Amino acid sequence: MCIGATFYAFEIPNYFDWIVKTTQFRKGAKATLSKTILAIAYFNPLWVARHLLFIKLFSGQFEAIGFNLLEIAFWSFLVNIPISFMANYIIQNRFRLKWRFLGSAVFSALMAIYYALSETIFS
Repeated sequence: MCIGATFYAFEIPNYFDWIVKTTQFRKGAKATLSKTILAIAYFNPLWVARHLLFIKLFSGQFEAIGFNLLEIAFWSFLVNIPISFMANYIIQNRFRLKWRFLGSAVFSALMAIYYALSETIFS
């Protein structure tokens, strides 16, 4: 919660604002697809690995921190692409900009459970 309320609360809205600025001159399907892909690109395997790192740090599992988190993050991200695509499509293209962070926060909270389980699933 501390990371979400501080670090992510600053980082994610700024990225979503950048997506809007970057895609503002695109129309139709090209704009929709661009916004969705850019959102998925943000939540990439490195982001997932960072999230797993935070889980390990805050749970005091320092010995579990290693490069294996990158492999887990890669598989977690890859398997999650269809769900992430649909969720980010809705968040980026159906939510107004001021509600995107909240939508993303709710989706991220659900995904945090998945990321925590991904170590068990993909190890």
